[in-house]
Amino acid sequence: MHVGVVVNPIAGMGGRVGLKGTDGKVQEARERGAEPRAPDRARRALSRLAELDPDVRVSAVADPMGESLVREAGLEPEVVAEPSDPFGDAPAEDDEYARAETSAGDTRRAVEAFLEAGVDLVLFVGGDGTAADVAEALEGTDTPMLGVPAGVKVYSSVFAVSPEDAAAVAVSFERTERREVMDIDEDEYREGEVNPELRAIARVPVAEDLQSSKQLGGGTVESLAEGFAADVEEGVTYVLGPGSTLGAIKEQLGFEGSPLGVDVWRDGEVLARDATEDEILECLGERNVVVVTPIGGQGFVLGRGNPQLSPAVIQQSELEVVASRRKLDDLRVLRVDTDDPELDESLRGWIRVRVGAYETRMMKIV
Repeated sequence: MHVGVVVNPIAGMGGRVGLKGTDGKVQEARERGAEPRAPDRARRALSRLAELDPDVRVSAVADPMGESLVREAGLEPEVVAEPSDPFGDAPAEDDEYARAETSAGDTRRAVEAFLEAGVDLVLFVGGDGTAADVAEALEGTDTPMLGVPAGVKVYSSVFAVSPEDAAAVAVSFERTERREVMDIDEDEYREGEVNPELRAIARVPVAEDLQSSKQLGGGTVESLAEGFAADVEEGVTYVLGPGSTLGAIKEQLGFEGSPLGVDVWRDGEVLARDATEDEILECLGERNVVVVTPIGGQGFVLGRGNPQLSPAVIQQSELEVVASRRKLDDLRVLRVDTDDPELDESLRGWIRVRVGAYETRMMKIV
């Protein structure tokens, strides 16, 4: 197996600081104290890859786009490409990933170099924007691609469920199929508009651990929202995630929430709107409840579109899941991907999901 590995070092940086993406917002993300997410996701995938296939051949891109991360996993990369201006004018820091200034062009040139090297698979670490760049460079070829999810928004069906799953798929797949690469305009996304655009069709390894494309829509949630609002408890801090289902709940609680952000509410008062991770942590009280709804078609309740709900927030809170019956009818299981494998493991198991004013349904987090 010959794998080409490329890492978008700035993917996902804007998530926990409330920017809902990093396109054009890298400097603002840094000013808000954002830390790189993609390198740790890459480490997890590459470490598992080395465990599963110690003899795997890896072509990589010079730092900060993967070279050292491959070596950390105990593999010796063949460096076939270099980013044109890896750090730009960013001031020197101990963590080179925190000052990376790589571009979409760097990603495309890396994939072109992988093709020249004859890789069997392009394994990339990033979000939908990175996926679109990889797919563009692979257009007209039969070389498959597989994503390690690290972005804030992951609408495409070319990603594995987790970094470890990406490694398992990479070493075990026997066939590929054509799948959609979707992306959205992040400026519209920040304004609450979600308009996924088909960017490409790409060859992707076929495996159960690949997620489906996000499907928008679902059944009515009015009774669900009314039931939730009727059951709120005094003194409890509610951390309300994004999505239209949560939007209906926020309306029942008497305020207009941020449609794609996280809002914090307690005892009739909005404590934080479109909150960052740090703002959420500042609002937490003696008892806290994180309320989320699964992504239609995928089943993720944590780790997709709500990175502000970090391990630090989740570990201090109870988890409540709400969803329309229609949405759950399309899901076999629920999923989590919090960046903390131990926390993910602790969350797995059966959970009661509110589907109406009084009704619940048992679903399994896997």
